[in-house]
Amino acid sequence: MRSVPFEPKKYTPASVFTLVLLLILHEGAVAKTKVYVVHLGRRQHEDLDLLTRTHHELLTSVLGSDEASEDSMIYSYKHGFSGFAAKLTETQAKVMSELPAVASVIPNYLYKLQTTRSWDYLGFALDFPTDVLHESTLAHNLTIGLFDGGIWPESEVFNDKGLGPIPSRWKGTCDPGEFFDPVRACNRKLIGARHYVKGLEAEYVKPLNTSGHGEYLSPRDGSGHGTHASTIAGGSITPGASFHGLGFGTVRGGAPSARLAMYKVCWNVLGGVCATADVLKAFDDAIQDGVDVISLSLAPEIPSFSDVDKRSPILFGSFHAVLEGIVVVCAGGNDGPSSQTVQNAAPWVITVAASSMDRSFPTTISLGNNQTIMGQGHYTGKDVGFLSLVYPEVSDLNEPRYCSSLSESDVSWLVGKVVLCFTSESGVDAITYPGSSVKEAGGLGLIVAKRPTASSYSCGNSFPCVQVSYEFGFQILSYIRSTRFTDYFYSSKSIDPCIRISPSQTRVGKPLPANVAYFSSRGPNSIAPAILKPDIAAPGVKILAAVPPDEKSSTTNTSFRFLSGTSMATPHISGIVALLKSLHPEWSPAAIKSAVITTARTTGLYGEPLYAEGDPMKLADPFDFGGGIVDPNRAADPGLVYDMGESDYIDYLCAMSYNDSSISRLRGHRTSCLGYPGSILDINLPSISIPHLEGSATLRRTVTNVGPINSTYNAVVQSPPGVTTSVEPDTLTFNAEIKEISFRLMVSAVSQVYTGYGFGSLTWTDGVHSVRSPIAVQVGGEEFYD
Repeated sequence: MRSVPFEPKKYTPASVFTLVLLLILHEGAVAKTKVYVVHLGRRQHEDLDLLTRTHHELLTSVLGSDEASEDSMIYSYKHGFSGFAAKLTETQAKVMSELPAVASVIPNYLYKLQTTRSWDYLGFALDFPTDVLHESTLAHNLTIGLFDGGIWPESEVFNDKGLGPIPSRWKGTCDPGEFFDPVRACNRKLIGARHYVKGLEAEYVKPLNTSGHGEYLSPRDGSGHGTHASTIAGGSITPGASFHGLGFGTVRGGAPSARLAMYKVCWNVLGGVCATADVLKAFDDAIQDGVDVISLSLAPEIPSFSDVDKRSPILFGSFHAVLEGIVVVCAGGNDGPSSQTVQNAAPWVITVAASSMDRSFPTTISLGNNQTIMGQGHYTGKDVGFLSLVYPEVSDLNEPRYCSSLSESDVSWLVGKVVLCFTSESGVDAITYPGSSVKEAGGLGLIVAKRPTASSYSCGNSFPCVQVSYEFGFQILSYIRSTRFTDYFYSSKSIDPCIRISPSQTRVGKPLPANVAYFSSRGPNSIAPAILKPDIAAPGVKILAAVPPDEKSSTTNTSFRFLSGTSMATPHISGIVALLKSLHPEWSPAAIKSAVITTARTTGLYGEPLYAEGDPMKLADPFDFGGGIVDPNRAADPGLVYDMGESDYIDYLCAMSYNDSSISRLRGHRTSCLGYPGSILDINLPSISIPHLEGSATLRRTVTNVGPINSTYNAVVQSPPGVTTSVEPDTLTFNAEIKEISFRLMVSAVSQVYTGYGFGSLTWTDGVHSVRSPIAVQVGGEEFYD
């Protein structure tokens, strides 16, 4: 491979502008403008003012005047890479892309946004002084940057008690804005707060109407998502937290002494929207500000972008961040349980799946026939006794009445009653929408029968909204129908079915198992099946963390709410990564990623198997949780790591057969893959995936000793079904001179019959450490996954 920097060539501004004018006249009218990101490669010098002038000069050459350049430019990127965002017509963007100084021109696209018990569950209990939480004393020098929807700085979880001065290397700022005074909002905990909206506004071609969307034109959080994620990653220790009494305990972040910086790139529009130009500017600033970890709880829509696709700001920005030593942690997406739905699957980022934990909120339902049924809910209101119970029966000639139909206009039949409905959906909308409809129509409660999952959602703490399994739903329906039938034939009195809903309770510990959440996106990786994704799982179901107070005018109250999603799992990993980075500042992003993956748990806390929720539920495998559920204490001392650097990532891009120009655009340097002999199976990742094994394959890996200097590791192989696996050498001996050792993994198919994917593992152990790599192998050349 050969790598040289882009060398801008001279251009004549007048000639460029004349060409643009001729093209526009040829089109017959001035085309509509939109935002494009112009990438010029790596910056060639440290003079930031000169870089900005260069950007304007290049833009002027296309637009024809300095005034037009000033009006057009949205952002100037000067830190992670050199470039700018500007409003251009399609023709102007095409001309810009053909200039010798330009690496690529990227259209502006929109992305979407995807605790008291979770840290105890992961082994971070405050009263155990030997875990990594207490061993880490340097996290106060680290900063976690969150790309999200803003922050509510007055929340008690962002207090700076006990924190010393802000690290001297921090270069970030605290932006002023609507309802956000930097002097009062930022402190020694929240040391940075920026907001980016120009890219979104340019897409909408009008200023953001903050009042119409419950938003603030500032770093302040309008939806609660960013505050919630920030709490999980690095919130201060805050006792006495609960959701109206449920989940009572101490809320804290994974790295409670770390500093936080909010980069508000997502806005409370259409459920949370984030623009390409804004996300890239946040990456550019975060690299310059000096963040150590970047946490992104956002993902593109399916289908995925390729690793070099110019429309992906996360892949593009994270690549530059990782090369600067910043660990980037991304949500895997909420499109499960279907296969091939995992997002943010580049090998240089940590991709996170969501799991549940050993906590539930049982809600007792009593029927009028003395039958008791247990559901799940977040109801903290009063026990009001027995209420009338109804089910929306319809004629056999009509479509069945599902929960989604409760928003229809004729709902007088449910006034003053508790309603039972059935749904095939599992997301939050399947509960909150019908719950809101029943409440607004005058109903007194809702029972939703759905497929059993660990996720439960609230319709407001004072409105009884309980989820039950299909089995229990049919029992309730049988009671309703049998009561009506008996009354009609045998009774002269009118006796309606009735129900009593008791307030929800909190239950933790046995016998509640952890599962991979139903919504969590699954592998295999649709872009590169040989790169196993997701990487790791972390708690992301019913996570309690801070949100803005119910009364948005209040700046003193601290409110908490349960939220679920890979958006909640991601900051769990971000907080853990910050602690690992404080313990091992010399480790690369790839080494930290390796430590997290190879030390994860593949069973529950009590030795029980891990399951993946779906249709039907099944034993979890690496396509559900990667290495497993994160174990932060073991990750602090992994023994061996699989390390990678820039050359490894370029090898990966070459192995993917991306053309030289695409790789050059991503990297910002001219890159040639000419003569590259390697295989994608040899990329030095801690996980192994062989998507089409025909005959046999040999993989190569290199491990680095980060444990005791004199160590000997032996290989333990669990072969996937249908293949045989061996390792050479099967013993690795390290000493003061030998810190890295390479080995080969030979995998052979027992037969050529297509078997789908099978799963196994390779574990290196010295009797103390167990360095486990998940293995996924599909025998045969099929292009689909069952």
